[in-house]
Amino acid sequence: MRNLYTKLLATALLTTGLLACTDNSPGILDLDGDWLIPRNEVLSGAATDAIPALIDPEMVPAADVTYIEDNDLIVGFVNGSDARAYPHKILDWHEIINDNVSGREVAITHCPLTRTSVGWEREYNGTTTTFGVSGLLYQTNLMPYDRTTRSIWSQQALQSVTGSLIGTQAESFHVVETTWDTWKRLYPNTRVVSLNTGHDRDYQRYPYGDYRTAPGLLFGVSVTDSRLPQKERVLGIIENQEVKVYQFKFFEQNRIITDTFNGASFTIIGSRNSNILMAFREKQINGEVLNFELISAFENPVIMQDQLGNQWDVFGRAVSGPNAGEQLESANAFAGMFFSWAPFYGLPEIYEEN
Repeated sequence: MRNLYTKLLATALLTTGLLACTDNSPGILDLDGDWLIPRNEVLSGAATDAIPALIDPEMVPAADVTYIEDNDLIVGFVNGSDARAYPHKILDWHEIINDNVSGREVAITHCPLTRTSVGWEREYNGTTTTFGVSGLLYQTNLMPYDRTTRSIWSQQALQSVTGSLIGTQAESFHVVETTWDTWKRLYPNTRVVSLNTGHDRDYQRYPYGDYRTAPGLLFGVSVTDSRLPQKERVLGIIENQEVKVYQFKFFEQNRIITDTFNGASFTIIGSRNSNILMAFREKQINGEVLNFELISAFENPVIMQDQLGNQWDVFGRAVSGPNAGEQLESANAFAGMFFSWAPFYGLPEIYEEN
């Protein structure tokens, strides 16, 4: 079965024009060491860096962008006044973008087969690295490697699974995944990854055909869950190595939900119309638990306020009020296809309305 999956992956990469080593490919990774996951379930179908990660991509102003449609998904990040958008149209072909956002070294990791996008820090043990695409898959999910130690990581498991950093947890951070239209409203001065990537790709075409909407997976997973459509996009909150998922249907109108999971309390904010869903941990100020209400329909970064009079933006920053400068702690959460959660964390709890 593994050989069949390998052939399928190679075929997919060949037909999309991705199975061609880049000039800076460092060669074959060492796969013979200890693994935290079953080595025989790791699929290999492409050379290291055959899918070329980007490093410090050219950015252009939003006003100059014509290749993104309003309903296209992007991954957004802000550091200070520097707002940047990383379109799925670029990420689907490159899977990892290493960037420096006003002095902060970050990586946007994206798996087109699970539709998971996660922001990763790039400093480990005092050394800044870049991440590349290993050419390996585990449970149909991206496996980055870091170029400093050449350790291999699992994106959805959020840790290094082999190499000298084995067992190291990925340092993730809050990104906003939403449509280009919503992000432009939130941050009209955003900059966007340019089509001038240095690689010849058809960024108007999804590399894997009708995979996002067709039934079935390209590659198998060890645990299946049929309670929801396998490719429905849901937000997953990871707490103590278990997951609870939230469907966009409960956020038909702009909405805030307070919920508990594995002994922790969370605030989940979202809008199905704006295609945005995010979660933060409970926050107390002077012993008082904050309660939030929405004050805008994601028309600007300031989206909610608490009972103390503070106003908060989509990145959990108190931008005004008596406690301006306070920061909400992001939940360990990101969106992904429903099928992708169970192989890593067991059958997830599914949020339901009472």
